[in-house]
Amino acid sequence: MKLAILLIYFAVLIGIGLYCRKHTTDVDGFVLGGRSVGPWLTAFAYGTSYFSAVVFVGYAGQFGWKYGLAATWAGIGNAIIGSLMAWAVLGRRTRIMSQHLDSATMPQFFGRRFNSRALTIGASAIIFIFLIPYTASLYNGLSRLFGMAFDIDYSVCIILMAVLTAIYVIAGGYMATAINDFIQGIIMLVGITTVIAAVLMNKGGFMAALDGLARVSDPKVSDTPGIFASFFGPDPLNLLFVIILTSLGTWGLPQMVQKFYAIKDETAIQKGTVISTLFALVVAGGCYFLGGFGRLFSDQIDIKANGFDSIIPTMLSDLGPGLIAMIVILVLSASMSTLSSLVIASSSTLTIDFLKDNFIKNMSEAKQVLYIRILIVVFIAISAILALVQYTSSVNFIAQLMGISWGALAGSFLAPFMYSLYSKWVTKASCWACFIFGSGLMIANILWRSEFPQILQSPINSGSIAMLAGFIIVPVVSLFTSKPDKALVEDAFACYDKKHEVSQVTSLKD
Repeated sequence: MKLAILLIYFAVLIGIGLYCRKHTTDVDGFVLGGRSVGPWLTAFAYGTSYFSAVVFVGYAGQFGWKYGLAATWAGIGNAIIGSLMAWAVLGRRTRIMSQHLDSATMPQFFGRRFNSRALTIGASAIIFIFLIPYTASLYNGLSRLFGMAFDIDYSVCIILMAVLTAIYVIAGGYMATAINDFIQGIIMLVGITTVIAAVLMNKGGFMAALDGLARVSDPKVSDTPGIFASFFGPDPLNLLFVIILTSLGTWGLPQMVQKFYAIKDETAIQKGTVISTLFALVVAGGCYFLGGFGRLFSDQIDIKANGFDSIIPTMLSDLGPGLIAMIVILVLSASMSTLSSLVIASSSTLTIDFLKDNFIKNMSEAKQVLYIRILIVVFIAISAILALVQYTSSVNFIAQLMGISWGALAGSFLAPFMYSLYSKWVTKASCWACFIFGSGLMIANILWRSEFPQILQSPINSGSIAMLAGFIIVPVVSLFTSKPDKALVEDAFACYDKKHEVSQVTSLKD
């Protein structure tokens, strides 16, 4: 039964990929769906790219264990800051200026906004370095769940997921990814709510589970009674850093911002904002809420031996076979949707911003699409190999690099990208300063972590500081460096001044 459900699911994904081939005749169609993607598809593509097995299995278990029910604040932050505010602040302006500059990727945006090929190459190098290992982490959350549900070796699971994702992304490009993300998003919504209800019922219902959690104590963490069922939990400061990294970080991630490039129109932005926010509230809020009850299963969990990734699978192990099959598909959906988004961002960036014009002159539209497809295979293969190496040899440095990728990417791009959409005074030097500081800080955190102050030894805390520091670095460096070319800036911002007639229901005349 479980295997039959999986086979049907895989057949649907591949079928949609083949159906969407008509949208992949040029770069704009393959990478952005022709900039004509509606609100539901865009919102679900944004949400499913946001939340993967890393969140459901890794973060939910780890932070739920550390902070108790207060970990739910991370999910609320993901909905309000990472979705609602991201759409409101970045959505419309990103769509308008990216089309005006004819940019399909974030590095291409920086290059054309500041007329700098060096910025384009620098940004694409950062994306290549930090997105590739991030893709490998997406497989990690599947290992324990597949072992629990099927008698299948994890290496087979990695290869299967890689091959299936490659088929539908290569065939149908962004449009196939967006449609499949919509299906995967529905699975995630139904799956999360069903799993939460089932786990709580196994503990006697919500009130009984809450009462049990309030009785849990851990002197190593806090002497306060009921701390794991409290409003802010045992460590509000470090929880705040988690909220900042996982919520504000989406504003600077290329695979997330690229969703705004493809959205169809104003109505799609308005509807997409609401849909995306509600999706994040259910999925992210539900994941962290579920993880908050992890300590009720402490008699079955050995953190020292099996790590935080064992918490969620242990919580789910007593559920029926039908529910476990749903959970496996839920986590598989979350991982495949994020993987497809990452490989499109990586391959399009390397083709358009690195190979084109720099190494291969006069690259036609057809050749660009061909190279993007080839690089999708390469990136998926590399990520699968990294995941297999980590699984078979217990190499931990890969997993550590995944943890800092959000901080490096968002620390490098968030502030210069946002300021560039709103302000004319941003300089090319300020972008370089952010690129160097954000990625440099996170690389230093890997190499010399023990030398960092105690609070910054955590990659999560360092990543949050990298992002927040950018809001200071960009205006300060811009103040003391050469001003941008006035004609270039005025041309970039001219796109906001175009006049459009609207119906009276949208705007009343004076």
